[in-house]
Amino acid sequence: MTTNRKLAYLVSRFPKISETFILYEILELRRLGFEVDIFPLVREREDVQHPEVASLTSRTHYYSALSAPVILAQLFWITRRPTRYLATLWSVIYGNISSPKFLIRGIVAFLLAGLFAKEIKRSGIGHVHAHWATHPALAAYVVHRLTGLPYSFTAHAHDIYVEQAMLREKIADADFVVTISEFNRRFLAGLYGEALAKKVDVIHCGIDLDVFQPREGAQKAETFTIICVASLEEKKGHKYLIEACAQLAERGIALNCLLVGDGDLRAELEAMIQGHGLSEHVKPLGRQPRHRVGELLAQSHALVLPSIVTSKGKMEGIPVALMEALAMQMPVIATDISGVSELVEHNVTGLLVPEKDASALATAIDVIRQDPAAAATFGRRGREKVIAEFDLHANTEALSQRFLTSASR
Repeated sequence: MTTNRKLAYLVSRFPKISETFILYEILELRRLGFEVDIFPLVREREDVQHPEVASLTSRTHYYSALSAPVILAQLFWITRRPTRYLATLWSVIYGNISSPKFLIRGIVAFLLAGLFAKEIKRSGIGHVHAHWATHPALAAYVVHRLTGLPYSFTAHAHDIYVEQAMLREKIADADFVVTISEFNRRFLAGLYGEALAKKVDVIHCGIDLDVFQPREGAQKAETFTIICVASLEEKKGHKYLIEACAQLAERGIALNCLLVGDGDLRAELEAMIQGHGLSEHVKPLGRQPRHRVGELLAQSHALVLPSIVTSKGKMEGIPVALMEALAMQMPVIATDISGVSELVEHNVTGLLVPEKDASALATAIDVIRQDPAAAATFGRRGREKVIAEFDLHANTEALSQRFLTSASR
């Protein structure tokens, strides 16, 4: 009997340039011989896209929640499985009723999932996987309830730390759950107990080590250059990095800081840069495709990621940007939150500092600047760590085996 190698991937937005881990996981699954159809809840329209997105256009299915196909899909299920349809709708309403925002989005996800379920069943897909434990996992839950197909989802960060609507039900009904760090697995065990957490596998996100190779360009840079690759949002902690750069400038230390990424805080951060008189040295570069990020990393001496835990509890998982930098044998400086220490070991593969501490960041940056031999050692050990635990090919292979086991039952 041939195992079904057809997968449906349910995601929040696609193509989203900051979610490279989803894009390259899908591409790697295709290389392993899987057919992957993508069902986004929202069609993302960004000016910059990774060129590889073009190869997935024909397998990506976009629908509007108020379109005729979505409405007809509700009629399809309510006439064929009325009890299951209405029970599932009630569970979505009841499970999200405490938050008006989540209730509205949950109903939209339910309606779209009705059409997803019809298309997935028609296509002969054997397993449904969602990225993010929020609305994509909710849509996968609905597809499962309507079709009986097994589903799983990957939990990352805020989708379990902050937003937990129906999370217990999603885990309980899933064939299995993947999360990207041991920290997350312990967090879920603390919420729901070890019995439910036994369904959770830790499979790290990975990067393509053939693409992110040891760099040579930084040694040619005249001015010490640091880089931060992160969306411009509160949890990334950019303001503490800008303050650290201001402190270093006050000491007469010359450096450049490249900010790769975009987001809601761009205007605020640009004003902060100007206010500190750093416009010549701290440069927001906006969103960049993967190949350009690689070029910028190669031109920099260190990557700094000053992530924080926000007042609402939002925080990082294990940022892919750290993996990419370490794969290129760059020293990294990061804050010691969530699962970051599973990748960045203090004084082994980089430096860890307390969150929201600009002075500690400034000191760490200056340590890397003044001790290139230690920086090189951090980078070498960092690449070894990524090869051992964060290789895209190996980790996607592990995930693919879970899919095959699920689809063959």
